[in-house]
Amino acid sequence: MSAAVDSLAQTAAAPFPWDAVWGQTEAVETLRAAAADPAALAHAWLITGPPGSGRSTLAYAFAAALIADPGDEAAQRQVLARTHPDLTALRTEQVVIRIDEARRLVERASFAPSLGRHRVIVVEDADRMAERTSNVLLKALEEPPEQTVWVLCAPSDADLLPTIRSRVRVLRLREPSVADVASLIVERTGVPADVAEESARHAQRHIGMAQRLATDDDARARRAETLSAVLAVRGISDAVEVAGRIVRLATDDAKALTATRDEEERRSLLRTLGVAEGAAVPPSVRGQLNALEDDQKRRATRSLRDGIDRVLTDLQSLFRDVVMLQYGRDGDLVNAERIDDLRSLAAEWTPARTLGVLDRITDTRRNLEQNAAPLLALESLLITVANGSAP
Repeated sequence: MSAAVDSLAQTAAAPFPWDAVWGQTEAVETLRAAAADPAALAHAWLITGPPGSGRSTLAYAFAAALIADPGDEAAQRQVLARTHPDLTALRTEQVVIRIDEARRLVERASFAPSLGRHRVIVVEDADRMAERTSNVLLKALEEPPEQTVWVLCAPSDADLLPTIRSRVRVLRLREPSVADVASLIVERTGVPADVAEESARHAQRHIGMAQRLATDDDARARRAETLSAVLAVRGISDAVEVAGRIVRLATDDAKALTATRDEEERRSLLRTLGVAEGAAVPPSVRGQLNALEDDQKRRATRSLRDGIDRVLTDLQSLFRDVVMLQYGRDGDLVNAERIDDLRSLAAEWTPARTLGVLDRITDTRRNLEQNAAPLLALESLLITVANGSAP
């Protein structure tokens, strides 16, 4: 048995509430020890790891172990369900975490636990805090009440300000292999092994995205269409047309992810307000409905930007494969089923041109983080793909 598979087997054997954490044996052992021994418990933690590595799953397992008494499975399940009064959780549905959300976290952090052993504050998207928002948390992280524990999650400690990093204990998660992720997807979904392997490869070991690709034919088709369109770009007119197509595909993908949830939230709010299904919305509740719709629009904006970011990740994998071939390496390609197209492009371009495109992808991602218009940002990128130079 390989070391990776052995690690997964050990993690799978971890007791509740740690049993849902996959492939992170060392991290689980560290946090189990911290939850059991006050001398090993830091007041603030930062869990880092690549997307899909299980940061939030581990954070909530840790919260359950901190809040509930050992063996109190009912309380642990309440924490995992995000309903325990001593847990405060933030996963922003918007592009960034707002400063008022950070202030509410700080206020909650000052309360003593009401039922459990600790009060735990989990911030799933700590990398989405602007500098001003981060500064709101600084004093709370530096001097929290004795029974309050902060757990931040981010892809990398470099995504946070140095002042934040200096106040937390960093726990870095391992990245699973393609084979590990494919095995898990087969176990969870029952999809054929070849579909699971391709999905794990395309998702670059992101477990959640791999599972979605494996079980969603439309998502796989949208990815394939996007890459085929980009490989066919040869001029500026192609770049403009394909950029528009990518935005449309990303919009469709975002709508597929959010439409059902939006409608259910609307129905739930109306039921709570006593409005029968299909009845006219009375003026007295329109304000609350409008507030919900505003939140949903902000979430849709984030979902679209996340979708564009996934496209950029896919394009990065495509041109990374081209560079690998240009330097004589073909054993670890993300898009191995496109080997003929990749070899053709590798022969047509110089390595410098391919690396230039990869740099432009990084620039495009940065520009989008600074609220550049997605269509214009993608047009600029694809013009570089078309002619090898920045517009």
